Amino acid sequence: MGISYSSPLSPSLSTTTLNITHSSLFPCTAKANPGTVSDSTFSHTNNISLNNLQKPTKKFGSFFYCSHNTTCLGSKIVPLKCFDKAREMETQEGIAQKPTIDIHGIDEELVQKMVYDALVWSSLHGLVVGDRSVQRSGKVPGVGMVHAPFSLLPMTFPESHWKLACEVAPIFNELIDRVSLDGKFLQDALSRTKKVDAFTSRLIDMHSKMLEINKSEEIRLGLHRSDYMLDEQTKLLLQIELNTISSSFPGLSCLVSDLHRSLLKYYGEHIGLDSSRIPGNTSVDKFAEALAKAWTEYNNPRALVLVVVQPEEHNMYDQHWLCAALKERHNVTTIRKTLAEIDKDGEILPDGTLLVGGKEISVVYFRAGYAPTDYPSEAEWRARVLMEQSSAVKCPSISYHLAGTKKIQQELAKPNMLERFLENKEDIAKLRKCFAGLWSLDDSDIIKKAIERPDLFVMKPQREGGGNNIYGDDVRTNLLRLQKEGSEEDAAYILMQRIFPMVSPTFLVREGICHKDHAISELGVYGAYLRNKEKVIINEQCGYLMRTKVSSSNEGGVAAGFAVLDSIYLN
Repeated sequence: MGISYSSPLSPSLSTTTLNITHSSLFPCTAKANPGTVSDSTFSHTNNISLNNLQKPTKKFGSFFYCSHNTTCLGSKIVPLKCFDKAREMETQEGIAQKPTIDIHGIDEELVQKMVYDALVWSSLHGLVVGDRSVQRSGKVPGVGMVHAPFSLLPMTFPESHWKLACEVAPIFNELIDRVSLDGKFLQDALSRTKKVDAFTSRLIDMHSKMLEINKSEEIRLGLHRSDYMLDEQTKLLLQIELNTISSSFPGLSCLVSDLHRSLLKYYGEHIGLDSSRIPGNTSVDKFAEALAKAWTEYNNPRALVLVVVQPEEHNMYDQHWLCAALKERHNVTTIRKTLAEIDKDGEILPDGTLLVGGKEISVVYFRAGYAPTDYPSEAEWRARVLMEQSSAVKCPSISYHLAGTKKIQQELAKPNMLERFLENKEDIAKLRKCFAGLWSLDDSDIIKKAIERPDLFVMKPQREGGGNNIYGDDVRTNLLRLQKEGSEEDAAYILMQRIFPMVSPTFLVREGICHKDHAISELGVYGAYLRNKEKVIINEQCGYLMRTKVSSSNEGGVAAGFAVLDSIYLN
């Protein structure tokens, strides 16, 4: 028996939970927030009128839903007829987008079989994470493993937008590299933020120190991920953020794509899906190749790659897949150390060589160090500065790290700002097409609009990792508080347009239980960039990460427990 909730802001939806040890479906409830839609079209600039920020509503018997991931709102549930029916949509390329896969037409018994096979496949192929309920699962490999949360079926995605996301990845790579070299721009853009954000202030101070000692990074390595959502109202692929540090899931994302291809090879004829429509995903191989080539450029075959990790890491297997690829395909050895361990065991020789435990380090690959919680004491900050001062290749360097902050993202979206760093007008136009509305909090007009309609905006601090953003009425509350206090704390945030992606019913599998729910998805496209002085060695798109979450959730991180791993089905 299902439980329904209803209110003016929360129409009830029928959702189900499937435990594969039983033969029946168990209804539950998802929530969403309908609003009103204006007839005007979203003006795709930062000089945006409030009327052009549109919130979905109930219309013609099908619901439009408003809910969010890191910066986004859910949009409408499309009435599903059959797999081959399509609703025409304009896209950036003017190509039609088909509606979602009709999961309602899949027999319950078939779903049970697919879930069971998917769980077996995940266990046999290492699609696993540490079980947080097991005490040592984040520290000891092989202890307390559980399958990574995943979507049972891939999410449909327009091929035109997929191609666009792949096409702009090398352009974003080049942009980050050029921004990283402009120390004055980084310092000036983050100067107000520095005054009110203690964590960002420490990072900026570190960057200032490197500028003072004239520390140059001749070999520069970036392993990035640019995250997008497809906006239902404008039919535009809009960027949520660009990650330049600890871009997670290159290992597990490949496995989910393989899982879905395997399922469709067995069951595709029964559900009308073709496994060849799932694009290849080689992110772990490409990341390993980039790290190996950086190791080669360092030019010491005895040196190691240092993976900087958190003391407790339930996503360690994603990292181990990458380390295994480095060793097996390139014969490069890695060591894993926390920041505290690096402070204890690390040193720099007079020539800049970094030693950790007496072993020379060629490349430092950060899978920690992106959040204030990674620096509980001065020991961790000392370790970060030690590595930054060394001649080891940093992935990322402090300048790459700062180039990926939310404030820099907002600054780059200003008119004529991209022209400061890029020359090719076509490249600039492609990037601008992907920019959502972004504003600083010193813009009084946009603050007024955000107070009037807080549901159309997101307040974002300079943080990574999920769970940090401010939504809905909390946006208004915080903006009014900042106005009343009159402090400079507003510099710690940016405002971003909320994105309205299409909501689709799907099957989400977590801890062996399959839940049928309404969900929205976020596409992350990985990029690798390697440069030695003037020579660009690698600049390419290298795989993708699809994350799907229930439409009633604001946040979107898999590791943070908000979402599941997914793949894309091109249409």
